[in-house]
Amino acid sequence: LAGQFADVLQFLWGVSHQQSVGADRCPLGFTVFLGRQDQGGSNPNEQSRTISRIVCHPDYSGSTNDNDICLLQLSSAVTFTDYIAPVCLAADGSTFNSGIINWVTGWGTTSPSPESADILQEVDLPIVGNRECDCSYGRITNNMICAGLSAGGKDSCQGDSGGPLVVKQGPQWVQSGVVSFGQGCALPKFPGVYARVSEYQAWINGIITTNQPGFVDFRSGGINSDHNHVSILSFSFYRILHLTNRGDISHLTIIIPYPLLSLNGYSHSSSTHLSSGVQLICMNQSVQKRMYQS
Repeated sequence: LAGQFADVLQFLWGVSHQQSVGADRCPLGFTVFLGRQDQGGSNPNEQSRTISRIVCHPDYSGSTNDNDICLLQLSSAVTFTDYIAPVCLAADGSTFNSGIINWVTGWGTTSPSPESADILQEVDLPIVGNRECDCSYGRITNNMICAGLSAGGKDSCQGDSGGPLVVKQGPQWVQSGVVSFGQGCALPKFPGVYARVSEYQAWINGIITTNQPGFVDFRSGGINSDHNHVSILSFSFYRILHLTNRGDISHLTIIIPYPLLSLNGYSHSSSTHLSSGVQLICMNQSVQKRMYQS
């Protein structure tokens, strides 16, 4: 949502000559098109391959969307050109601080209506730290990475599932994530959630034993503001109040997913101040996948 036409020369990659990364929802029998920009028009620079093998992560969870990642093996090797090239993958240990700008591309819906884009779209999104993201969803794991605006308005959406989230490091583009799920599209306080590529280096290299993809260590500079967020689901309420009373935290927002929780006698359905510097917010927990649309 709120994207713009993408330059096919800027976003033109797979993982290696014969592999690609996608979300855990890609069936056999589909055809992969590389170098495509226009879904309805001519694409003179594209190549196509059928999928000969799909390897999905063995620990994928349909209930939490954890480990939402697959490797697709193509029927034959792809010829790299000015329009088709491999992307570097974020290596194990890479860090993505809150606010770092990433880009996501796809042909998904561009408005709340179900219409998909004909021309490849791109949108820039800041990273939202896992702690802050978990405050909204309550089920964000280390295998996920989030991106979006606090005010909403820009996001990946239905039909973008399996697409790449990438970040620029010098002259290189590095894939940081794979489109996975979200609460609606572009809603305030609900960033898009992606499979975190850096968590899967060992798994990917264990499957692709020849012509392995290039992994690049991405490091964010400065202080990560996400450290200021605490999810009530992973931190005791008593401890939060104790730290606040000691003066260790000047202000803290606690966000509890709906249905309502009762903590130490407090039960609230809206923003409520519990003690000096502490705020409780209850939010709806329904989440939808960004399912692939044929």
